[in-house]
Amino acid sequence: MPQSNALASAPAPAETARKRSRMRWTIVGFSALGLTIAYLDRAALSVAVPFMSEEFHISPAVQGVLLSAFFWTYALFQIPSGWLLDRFGPRVIYPVAVGWWSIWTALTAFAHGVGSVIVFRLGLGVGEAPVQPANVKVVSQWFPRKERAFASSLFDMGQQIGTALSVPVVTALAVFGGWRLAFVVIGVLGLLWILGWLVVYRDPQQHRRVSTTELAHIRSDQGEALAARSAGEQVSWRRLLGDNQVWALTVGYVFRSLSGAFFLTWYPSYLLDDRGFTEAEFGMVGAIPALIAIGSTVLGGIVSDRMLAAGISTNLARKIPIVAGLGLSACIGFAPFIESNLVLMIVLTVSSAAHSFAGAAVLSLPAEVAASPASVGSVAGFQNFGSQLGNLTSPIAIGLFLTFSGGSYVGPLLGAAACCLISAAIYLFWVRIKPVTPANAVPTPADPERTTS
Repeated sequence: MPQSNALASAPAPAETARKRSRMRWTIVGFSALGLTIAYLDRAALSVAVPFMSEEFHISPAVQGVLLSAFFWTYALFQIPSGWLLDRFGPRVIYPVAVGWWSIWTALTAFAHGVGSVIVFRLGLGVGEAPVQPANVKVVSQWFPRKERAFASSLFDMGQQIGTALSVPVVTALAVFGGWRLAFVVIGVLGLLWILGWLVVYRDPQQHRRVSTTELAHIRSDQGEALAARSAGEQVSWRRLLGDNQVWALTVGYVFRSLSGAFFLTWYPSYLLDDRGFTEAEFGMVGAIPALIAIGSTVLGGIVSDRMLAAGISTNLARKIPIVAGLGLSACIGFAPFIESNLVLMIVLTVSSAAHSFAGAAVLSLPAEVAASPASVGSVAGFQNFGSQLGNLTSPIAIGLFLTFSGGSYVGPLLGAAACCLISAAIYLFWVRIKPVTPANAVPTPADPERTTS
């Protein structure tokens, strides 16, 4: 359907105009669930590695390679994934991706050594590559700019929920049924998600459950975006590669992920091997940082959108939560010098929560800097490519450092703190966000019961 007919093709008033619809919140809920499953899949290995090491006799250096293998293909396929999402849309690409990664997750149960685990992780990385660009694309299509940070925080909760669930779920399955069972169970969850997505998801202008009022609300502060959409503007790859702001988002996310990857990869081994936590203790408290980070992610989105609603410029409304969150997250650098495990968990929880507080505003940035809605997926692909460069580099670097330092985590944790501060500086001084342009030319159909959004 031509994009220029988006408003004209809104659902029939007889079907949808009787009451205000809020389908956009259901859609972002499915995005959150998809990301939850994705992070449960990718974090499962970090929890299972201590169990697998007993069977495969894996050294710390090799563990680093195993933990990073997923990110090799995940990073490589970010930019193509963004292009595919702009070309075919989330309704098609998202379920294909989930089906692919669910199969490779389940296949991990048949691993017979380090080599086969690496192969299965590479396959998983290919499938999960579209997940974040897809979620960013969904939010850009389904939400006005004034709600995007909060909406992004809602789907980004899946990151913390999946990571948090991986600790008790994988640990329990590994203890009672073996680590192989965990990968089969998680793989099945993804296949079930596909059924729900295919039933629920459509573009907003094609969705029968979206009222004319909700559609007008979605488009209410996208005046420039609608003009570009109507003109059918397409942004070339050459233009994207030459865009200073695309590189700012990419490099900023490289350093953000260099710090955050610790919680996705070496965090369980750090508590179990270096800090002396038992498996039972880890199962009880290991998920606390990720659980607290769930609320912090939502709070960051609310703060950013409330600042925008209060008349603060988009540039500051997005940057303040990012810079404040990343600056506070640098407290992870104190961790190796803390003797009390109780205080340690408090510091790690604060660091994780602060890191997540910045996440919603960061994820809203591709839609803020993209030249056209037609290129949001591609810009998000570049940004997430930067994220994965950090994610694949960090576990290998930590593994090598542990090998040559006799198992010391001082360097990795101080490095994570430094990366938080570098990332904050990049977002503060390099990133520039376009101001919001009200869509004065977009008509707002009267809702029979409510006319305000």
